[in-house]
Amino acid sequence: MTITRTLTGLAVAAAFVAIAPAAAQAGTGTSDAAAASASSSRWGTYYAPGHRAKTSGSLSATGEDHEVIPTADTVKISGKVTDLTRGSSCGLAVFRITYRDNSGNLPFKHHTVRDCTYGSPKAFTFSYPDVYEVELKVCSEAKSAQPSLNCLYAGTWKVLYLSK
Repeated sequence: MTITRTLTGLAVAAAFVAIAPAAAQAGTGTSDAAAASASSSRWGTYYAPGHRAKTSGSLSATGEDHEVIPTADTVKISGKVTDLTRGSSCGLAVFRITYRDNSGNLPFKHHTVRDCTYGSPKAFTFSYPDVYEVELKVCSEAKSAQPSLNCLYAGTWKVLYLSK
């Protein structure tokens, strides 16, 4: 009889664990569609190799569409990048934005924020439509028009947002 009571207790506990999340969601009045329509998160602090630059901020995605290729209608990225070198180098936050174009492909573009003033953070805010993924790389290098190939292709990108 003790084994029967133990098994019954386990069955009741398992049923409660399965039902509790659904009951909690129903009690708050939220749904998966409402939760997927807007998301916001903080990211960082991320550093360049050798801690020569740093960046942190927030990202908000609105209007996620999961019909064919999941994308967010608009992604807004804001934050600060800080140069931590005392020379002619600059701190860079390079964002790789993968988006859905009119033909349904997923090309990407780079958005670079540069700060060349030691210890004085530079604030930034920008947004893009139809975003599938946002990645970040932090670099420190000499001032130039574009990030170097070493900055773009050495090391790994940090994923800040991926539409699921």
